[in-house]
Amino acid sequence: MLETSRRWRREGDSVGLVPTMGALHAGHMSLVERACQDNTKVVVSVFVNPLQFGPAEDLDRYPATPQRDLDLLRSAGVAAVYMPSAETMYPAGATTRIQVHGVAEPLEGEARPGHFEGVATVVAKLFNAIEPDRAYFGQKDAQQAAVVKRLARDLDTGVEVCICPTVREADGLALSSRNAYLGPEERKAAASISAALRRAANSYGAGEHDLERLRREVLEVLEAEPLARVDYAALVDAETFRPPGTLAVLAVRIGKTRLIDNHDLAQPFPG
Repeated sequence: MLETSRRWRREGDSVGLVPTMGALHAGHMSLVERACQDNTKVVVSVFVNPLQFGPAEDLDRYPATPQRDLDLLRSAGVAAVYMPSAETMYPAGATTRIQVHGVAEPLEGEARPGHFEGVATVVAKLFNAIEPDRAYFGQKDAQQAAVVKRLARDLDTGVEVCICPTVREADGLALSSRNAYLGPEERKAAASISAALRRAANSYGAGEHDLERLRREVLEVLEAEPLARVDYAALVDAETFRPPGTLAVLAVRIGKTRLIDNHDLAQPFPG
């Protein structure tokens, strides 16, 4: 992969990277489309990274659709798909891990210890394996995106990290590979997540700027849904992921499925 990428760049191409864990959906493909607009060569990595899963999480059952993924990416015109094995990424005896302090510590950092260490480590390895000019991440995973931006800057990678808008279903639910876990009733209940963000954004737009009142509005919508259990709901600064700020970030369990979402309340909610 590295030899190929370096050859492209010697020939004058620019290289874009879209890191994924597979089970591709329209959200992933929007990143691929943007990467194809910005670069002459696009690489999509497909790797379910064991380091970013906790012991009680869904590594063993994470959705996998490898042939469908390849067909989608071939149709999209990507130049290469990088699908390393776990043994390739983490050879026997590999013990080095990357920690990003500050932005990686609150919220998801507290809820999923070790998660961002796994994210940072695999992203650094992907950057080393591909040496892209640009890498593309979705706004849905806002804290992850902020962690990657910090890593890229702090380690002088030279990679431009591009954050692309969240892609949503018609009812507002953010696209996620984990949506496949939802049963019919759970899928209906999951719409409460975007409904909570929409209500708070509408209130902000109408002049309500008391952040605690806005957070309570988010919680009221979620607590009215019997199948929803809130892990956290916070209004934070978009760079530090600590309050105060207008970025509403949520982690909500619908049945056994944990979903995350976010929206800057200073912006109208889409749709």
